[in-house]
Amino acid sequence: MFRFGFMIVMVAAALIAAPAKARAAGPDGIWLTQAGDAKVRVSKCGAGICGVVVWLRDPIDPATGKAQVDDKNPNPALARRPIIGLSLFAGMRPSGANKWSGQIYNADDGKSYASNVSVAGPDELKVEGCVGSGLCGGETWSRTTR
Repeated sequence: MFRFGFMIVMVAAALIAAPAKARAAGPDGIWLTQAGDAKVRVSKCGAGICGVVVWLRDPIDPATGKAQVDDKNPNPALARRPIIGLSLFAGMRPSGANKWSGQIYNADDGKSYASNVSVAGPDELKVEGCVGSGLCGGETWSRTTR
């Protein structure tokens, strides 16, 4: 009797844990950039995914004493927008299993690049940007909490 009750508890625990593990493997969540200087909330949006900066290691610009802004953007109207809340992904649409392609904005240089984002594991997101057709670079982001 004890053994049967134990089996029921184990089966119930497995059924409860299965959906949590399935969700953990997707892109939704908060991701720490490889350099550890920003956190990006990735979520489903339309048919694809969106990525928005939600945290900065250094949220205040030491030169101005004010919140960091998108000052590398060549468009003067956009160069005043805050980095926290900035949308990094544009047109990220599915391009395979756990993979999306579109554009990524790099606030470090104010430019957008062709990009691929893919889930590399339950706690790893591979983010790649490409200039032209052959020069690509990437980094791995780590799943984190707020």
